[in-house]
Amino acid sequence: MDERTRADVERAEAAIVEHYPRLVRLAYLVLPPSMGRHRRVLTAHALVQRALPRARRHRPDGGLPAQRGPAAETGYDLVRLRALRLALAYEGRPGRGLPVMPQVWGLRLFPRAGGAEELALDQALSAVPASVRATLGLWHLEGLDEEAARTVLEQAGAPAPDAAQRAAEQLDRETGAGAGAMLNSGEFDPCTVQTRPTDLLRRRQRLRAVAALVAVVAFGAAAAGVWQGVRDRPPRGETTAEQALDPARLVRTPNDQWADTSRVDFTAWPVRGRQAGDQELLGRALRVWAAPPADARITATAGTSTRPPDHPPQLLYAGLIDAVMVVVFHDGERLVRYAEPEDATPTLHFARVDDADLTTGAALVIGRGNGWMRYLLAPWISEVTTRDLLAPAAPPHGLHVAPDGVTDRILAPPMPGSGCGRWPVARFRPSSRVVANAGHADDATFLLADLNDLVPVHLRYVPPPSSGGTPAAGPHEATGAPALRSWARTACSLGSLRGAGVRSVTDWAFAEQRLPEGAGRATWVCSRADTWRGPGSVRIQFLPPAVRPTDPGRIAGRAANTAACSPYGPHVVGQVRWRAASGRWYLLAAGSREVGGVDATGGVRATGNENTLAAPAGPAAPATVTGRLRNGAPVPAFGP
Repeated sequence: MDERTRADVERAEAAIVEHYPRLVRLAYLVLPPSMGRHRRVLTAHALVQRALPRARRHRPDGGLPAQRGPAAETGYDLVRLRALRLALAYEGRPGRGLPVMPQVWGLRLFPRAGGAEELALDQALSAVPASVRATLGLWHLEGLDEEAARTVLEQAGAPAPDAAQRAAEQLDRETGAGAGAMLNSGEFDPCTVQTRPTDLLRRRQRLRAVAALVAVVAFGAAAAGVWQGVRDRPPRGETTAEQALDPARLVRTPNDQWADTSRVDFTAWPVRGRQAGDQELLGRALRVWAAPPADARITATAGTSTRPPDHPPQLLYAGLIDAVMVVVFHDGERLVRYAEPEDATPTLHFARVDDADLTTGAALVIGRGNGWMRYLLAPWISEVTTRDLLAPAAPPHGLHVAPDGVTDRILAPPMPGSGCGRWPVARFRPSSRVVANAGHADDATFLLADLNDLVPVHLRYVPPPSSGGTPAAGPHEATGAPALRSWARTACSLGSLRGAGVRSVTDWAFAEQRLPEGAGRATWVCSRADTWRGPGSVRIQFLPPAVRPTDPGRIAGRAANTAACSPYGPHVVGQVRWRAASGRWYLLAAGSREVGGVDATGGVRATGNENTLAAPAGPAAPATVTGRLRNGAPVPAFGP
């Protein structure tokens, strides 16, 4: 218990009163976005109010005076540190109970909505740890420099303060120089909120239930004998919340519905697993979801809510997987995987899957271990094989699937720090029944890759434009030889997307370029990762001629929360410094099909009237590269 003198406590109280909005804004920023805005608002207020320390008891008369020491921290520094420490404690604990105060009945509270830039920043913040959000708050809200912020982070118990500051610097670069202004906007102000009612029907049902209970208790105080009869009488009806926790009300899709529906996604999955009828197991899983115990482990993909069920969910699976009892639910927006190891802590994993389709709804990770995982397949998958992206010429390997749709163990991609000698993926072939209905070609196979989320990632490929300059076709499945050769050189960059809630990654070969001094042809690839929550990120990769087919390309630029390399951002320009075999350095640049010229200014001055540019330049000579569309509009090049 952090106890202080009476004077310390009075100074701390004055600091809280004077700087209350500032402290609440900092706590709100640090708390996990997965809590939801209403719960974050209430929790931020509660944590700041709990930041007031206790006064230590008076020392007995005749006691020695306190020894002199370092200068006492100010009242504000004290309460800021305590509020920050309390907010950081919620990291990895989205199910942590709400503090006792304050309480709001019948209303939902939300900060005022910001614009597109504030929304993009909020989404970017949801993908980073609490220590990174705390760093940004100390920089932009508190005005601390790096050294002072690091000291506060250490005192608050934030893990790896140096790594948090590096990640914060990266996020600052990706979101632009206006992050400080946006963090001070109404989007992040939990003291200026809007109110909306909760579920009015559910509230009315609860009020009726409370009124009925009060009446029963009052009546029972007067007539204990009648109370016994009332207690034994079954309830007239369940509230919506109670219905959501009733295993008998779980939605169970018929076995063959997937073959006769226009919505081929998780809603078409039938129930599977030997324990699908185990009401005790299902009820236990629903109760843990609704009110996770203090020791439960909770994982949520970036941008995914961990709120309790508000209606009876769909049951997808219940069974034993590698000595772990597993139950999987689908509530229309999320997958929820409940795992119950023997004599161990239960775990919950949440993942957004709204707007899934034939490919992104084709499988989910039903079990995972040290270096391996298993898929549960959609009922429309007729065949699944595995292959290594780093062995593009090797044939795929067959994979056994149990009658309940669970695959044998599959090697998982290497973890960070363990090298990149392989990158296993699974190739899926859908049933001809859904392929014909969906209008796909005869060979509708597709690749999915595990990135440590509950749902695998769909891999696609867009070939380079033809020599005649005609546009390439839209995204192809990454199963053909050109696609596999491209992915062999970019696969290892997938590791940076682990746990980010990525839905699909597309390799777009947007340009080809002849290298100076007869060094062959290079390919420029934009790898775009789209997330389930909406925003996408891109990496521009430069692929020079390779000695081995798996030689990785060079990262030539990147951006987060961008429409680049999508139908809504089809124009792109990349730049890189390249050294020829002679030892001479060049500035290389290339643009997508509509780019008709490229200009370099600054320390390197060059102009080209095509979509590529190669100019002699030192390895560190400053240069600004800009592409020109055929209509004259400029396209700034991505930087590293």
